[in-house]
Amino acid sequence: MAVRRRLLLGAAVAAVAAPAVLREGFAQAPEVTLKLHHFLPPVSNPHQRFLVPWARKVETESGGRLKIQIFPAMQLGGAPPQLFDQARDGVADIVWTLPGNTPGRFPGIEAMELPFVAHKRGIANSRALQEYADKNLRDEFKEVHPIVWWAHDHGLIHAGKQIRTMEDLKGLKLRFPTRQAGEALKALGASAIGMPIPQVPESLAQKVIDGCVVPWEVVPAIKVHELLKFHTEIPGSPTLYTSTFILAMNKASYGKLAPEAKRVLDANSGMPVAEMAGKVWDDAGAVVADMVAKRGNTISAISADEAARWRKTTEPVIAAWIESVKARGLDGGKLLEQVRALVDKHKVA
Repeated sequence: MAVRRRLLLGAAVAAVAAPAVLREGFAQAPEVTLKLHHFLPPVSNPHQRFLVPWARKVETESGGRLKIQIFPAMQLGGAPPQLFDQARDGVADIVWTLPGNTPGRFPGIEAMELPFVAHKRGIANSRALQEYADKNLRDEFKEVHPIVWWAHDHGLIHAGKQIRTMEDLKGLKLRFPTRQAGEALKALGASAIGMPIPQVPESLAQKVIDGCVVPWEVVPAIKVHELLKFHTEIPGSPTLYTSTFILAMNKASYGKLAPEAKRVLDANSGMPVAEMAGKVWDDAGAVVADMVAKRGNTISAISADEAARWRKTTEPVIAAWIESVKARGLDGGKLLEQVRALVDKHKVA
């Protein structure tokens, strides 16, 4: 409960600090309530510390004329891989989802998800991805109105045994978050299992999987720290992987907004929101890691030499991706160069 109180306090402070900007002419605009749908429970860090404060900020700055009602845990129906299409089709006005939930559908964004490309900090990855997306991904996501793209901090390997070397991964059934993370795990010797993240707790309890690869932030929401005792960090930057996210809006829902409402929503889109999201993942991750350590679980890191070995072993995954996206008309090598340059540009300590 102490962890939750600290996280909620931070969210409350952020919401209070948000500027109350009543746009000129907004008093005459109609009230609108948008439905935002996502896949994690309402106790999760992203729900409490990012989506709720963001929605409140939009409402405050619109003078209460633009409200966002959040439906967590797939309350509007469907499965997590269907969220993007729900935004496209208008089942929800806005969704939070992972493009990686539909492998191969959004090849351009996968450049950020390749092994040993991302930074260890979410804010660096989020700034880099937003800048990259503004330049390269508008056409790839043209079926929706993108509000913001971002990416999380370093992911860890959570398992029922300690991982010290690549050999410890052999045959281990690990749930992977994205196609490229799955390919990296297979290259390292693990058995990569794909599933939506809400299925992880039951799959762990029933021994369908031996572990999972997720960042610290989501650990409490899916009870990983209760079901698994060993948590393995990959030290430094670049790190093993990241997952990318998008807040995607139905194009018709955006188009129907009054000009004043669009201005408020646009002011709460793009880079400032990417930075907000990245910081939430970083801050929540630090709090969760501390909680897990105090619980008595084992947190360790592979050696720098072992990390270099993992990086070399996963290089064919990158080469295979560059070759595969040629069929989609993409120059994967150039996209990867851009991502790496942007991660370096936005890197933080």
